[in-house]
Amino acid sequence: MIRKLQAVALDCADPARLAEFYANLLGGRVVTDPEEPDWVEVHGFEGTPLACQRVDGHRPPEWPGQERPQQLHLDFDVDDLDGEEKRALALGATVLERTDQLRPGANWRIYADPAGHPFCLCLH
Repeated sequence: MIRKLQAVALDCADPARLAEFYANLLGGRVVTDPEEPDWVEVHGFEGTPLACQRVDGHRPPEWPGQERPQQLHLDFDVDDLDGEEKRALALGATVLERTDQLRPGANWRIYADPAGHPFCLCLH
């Protein structure tokens, strides 16, 4: 039987840069192994650790297009959607959709991290 989810791994061109983005976004810390420079982890926040893995020729997913679908995305609970959006953008995220402003009752917004992976900030 599986004991727990060990990590969620994100493919990217620059694992150190992407790990730094998520460490800053989540209030975590970057964990590196000099023997494995193509695999960088983010620990020290509530939840499953994130890993960033170098992939040669990485092509970010397209959203909402399907030529290169997102395949997975991360959802983060927040107490202040506007404040966390400002922080995420300052760290290098880009807005994909302000869903809460487009659909009545929606409590999330969609962004892309610096490597192009979609993620959502969801009002708790």
